[in-house]
Amino acid sequence: MKKTLAWAVTLVTAATCTLGTTLPAVAAGSDTTATAVSAASFSSAIDTSSLDPQTKALVDQILAKLPAGWQQHRLAAAAKYGINEGQWADILASTIDPGSYQCQSTDLTAYANTMFKDVKNPVVLLILQLMGAFDAPTYDALMFGSESKSNTFGVNGEYTNELTSEMKDLKRFWDIKSDDIQLMPMHGADVFSSPERLARVLPVMLGGDYTTEQYVTLAKLIIQLVGSDPALQGGNHPYFTFNAFAYSEEGDPHPAGISDRIIMGDGILQAMKAIGLGDTAPRAILAHEFGHQVQYEDNLFANTTLTGPEATRRTELMADAFGTYFLTHSRGEALNTKRLLGSSKSFYEVGDCGFTNEGHHGTPNQRLASSTWGASVANDAANQGHILPSLKLDGLFEAKLPDIVKPDAVN
Repeated sequence: MKKTLAWAVTLVTAATCTLGTTLPAVAAGSDTTATAVSAASFSSAIDTSSLDPQTKALVDQILAKLPAGWQQHRLAAAAKYGINEGQWADILASTIDPGSYQCQSTDLTAYANTMFKDVKNPVVLLILQLMGAFDAPTYDALMFGSESKSNTFGVNGEYTNELTSEMKDLKRFWDIKSDDIQLMPMHGADVFSSPERLARVLPVMLGGDYTTEQYVTLAKLIIQLVGSDPALQGGNHPYFTFNAFAYSEEGDPHPAGISDRIIMGDGILQAMKAIGLGDTAPRAILAHEFGHQVQYEDNLFANTTLTGPEATRRTELMADAFGTYFLTHSRGEALNTKRLLGSSKSFYEVGDCGFTNEGHHGTPNQRLASSTWGASVANDAANQGHILPSLKLDGLFEAKLPDIVKPDAVN
């Protein structure tokens, strides 16, 4: 099964939609809008009057060079590789009743909603969004990333030792075939400082049958547009890499030849540090994503009758539980449970309120409850040195899930 699983994609969408209230014409974050707007009518569909002449001329050059059918290709590629699949809402087999649940805003959602406060012209953001430019680092890491001793994690490499060490521990801990799972970073500035590097993802993102030189020319223009606003930091703005995800083609009848991997974006690590969770959240995120790799290997995605948002919520809460089980187990990271769940609230912060969205990952309360349960399984075990087989842990989780997701609204 080919699938990417976003840690915080709903938060990115929320940030864009918040920004969209200031946009003059087309709402940001709308893929249906991107389908309707052709390159020829792009300028007339979006009010570019607030752009300075130099930036407007740059936008016109980009539009003139976009491949025919780029919008449809962008959406098809995103669907094929699972890019930002949390945006695909309202295609539901079942619906969760939001009136039955508490769903609070968190520090992370507040952070996401202020990410663009210093941007000088939101129209540039809208254009980049509709072209899919914000996804370029994701495609770069997914299609061309590789595991290497020279890889660094975090904008300044500050999480490199921590995450590479944890990845080794995760492979030793879980009873799955994991020697082929790669850990790699996602750096936005690397992509938007190299026309050649950006150019190699444009055929995947936008289609077309251009020559290499033509894609490089288009890449240079996009890089100029990103550089036209200092707030975007030449691609180093956290929005470009505000994600972490696991990818596997296990069981896929039409594999693309991409290895099993976990990709850690600088942006989500920056966000966690900004809200005071830089100590434990990076390890929690990686443990969660490795939980998805366990699910791939054990075929746990298919082992359910749930559909729609409830199915996604199940797998995400399970990954929270698996991740916390590892983090607090004496043979895992052996982190103090109170430190991990109490003061850091690493899992609580990434809850969302997208009840009818197929990318719904669970409310803050549900994510904390699932993590708390995972920690209790590790801490309450009679034999502290025993690691439960992953399928046994799954069985325990499935029995606990109805309790974790039961309605908790206060009447």
